[in-house]
Parts: sequence; C-alpha cells; structure tokens
Amino acid sequence: MGYYPRLKDLREDHDLKQRELAEMLGMPQPQYSRYERGVRDIPTEVLLRLADYYNTSTDYILGRTNHSAPPK
Repeated sequence: MGYYPRLKDLREDHDLKQRELAEMLGMPQPQYSRYERGVRDIPTEVLLRLADYYNTSTDYILGRTNHSAPPK
C-alpha cells in the first residue's frame, strides 16, 4: 500500500478535520483516515478530486514533486 505524506499536511493547511473532508468526498471518516495513514491505497478518482480541491497536482500529493502548483 502507498503512503501519502502530504494528505494530512494539505488538510491541516486548509483547517479541515478528517470528518469534514471525508464528508466532502462522500465517504466515512475512518475510510479517509486509512488513506492518510497509508493503511489503504487511495483510489485514482479520490486522488484526482483531492488535487482539484486543493488546486495542486497529483504528483505533489504523491510526493513525486515539491512543486505544489497545479500543471498548466
């Protein structure tokens, strides 16, 4: 399974609780928590929604780049 080091940081930078973000994504809070902890691999659809929500790239969320700006 993957580990998404920036999920928690992005959420906290936007002053969101796991419950609030999970609600926006239409899932239970424990399910979202598993993504942040790397217990469960994040589905592509959820990854794309988070990138759009945070206005960043999927590569940034996945830790593949340190550039948070979305692609042009």
